[in-house]
Amino acid sequence: MEMFSFYNVENLFLPDPKPVHRLDPTRSGLRNWDEKRYRNKLFKISHVFQLMKEENGVLPFLIGLSEVSGRKVLEDLVEMEPFNSEYGIVHYNSMDERKVDVALLYDKSKVEVIDSETITFFFEIINKKNTENYDTTRDVLFSKIKYKGTVINVFIAHLPSKREKDINEPKRDFILNEIRSRILKIVHDEKEHVILCGDFNENPDDEKLVKILYDNDHGKVLVNPFLELFSTRNYSTFHYKSGLLYDQIIMSESLFGNDTLVFQNAQIFNSEKISSRARNFEGRPFRTYAGTRYLGGYSDHFPVFVKFKETKT
Repeated sequence: MEMFSFYNVENLFLPDPKPVHRLDPTRSGLRNWDEKRYRNKLFKISHVFQLMKEENGVLPFLIGLSEVSGRKVLEDLVEMEPFNSEYGIVHYNSMDERKVDVALLYDKSKVEVIDSETITFFFEIINKKNTENYDTTRDVLFSKIKYKGTVINVFIAHLPSKREKDINEPKRDFILNEIRSRILKIVHDEKEHVILCGDFNENPDDEKLVKILYDNDHGKVLVNPFLELFSTRNYSTFHYKSGLLYDQIIMSESLFGNDTLVFQNAQIFNSEKISSRARNFEGRPFRTYAGTRYLGGYSDHFPVFVKFKETKT
């Protein structure tokens, strides 16, 4: 059995240097983000994967992450148990205004990275006289990997958030259309497997995420097993009273009956051990911050994962 996981780890930043003046802005944007809190955060994130391993018997061989700031935090993370420096890193700095990126961790004993690149997006700022003003967002990370001779194309995304009456909706639409066109080329022309994962800031039944599953002739190209989970009220994050399943792993149909890996099921890792202790937030992720208030938890999202059955080669 093998697992593929995605986890929005909620603002994994290096410790902020001490401010010269009390009201100086911090690099992280977090309140009192010091070495102690950073080390506790690293321990918490690594502990999530230790729990996942204990419950399932294996660590994910591929892990997509979002809201990581820079390569150093990833290097610090993979040195810890249960990774023990046995995991490699695929990461590029994006031009995101908050300096948070997506990344891929991979088991070096099982996975070979053939190629990787970022897909960068620039959006013109409307109502500006100077046309050189552009808005940037988090890159989409593309990696082509090989597992036991099988090539898998992995896309990791963290799409622009829903805020200010969803001003970012056209950006999410544009980015998903670009990803879709690349996936169609891979599936139809190159006949290779695809996994698309991320925090989409859309639920699985939203129109954009349903559209991406089909080609231009309405043929099914991708399968989103998180659609069924969402329909049965399973959530990975929450906004006020609303349960959301923004974190998803979407796969090409070829991973549902190929020679090496066969999809088994999809799950949200919502263990009680990483859930909120507060009675009124029962069943929700135990987050690191609530606004500016430090709680010392794991993340405001639960990780998600899919299980594959290995077939004999």
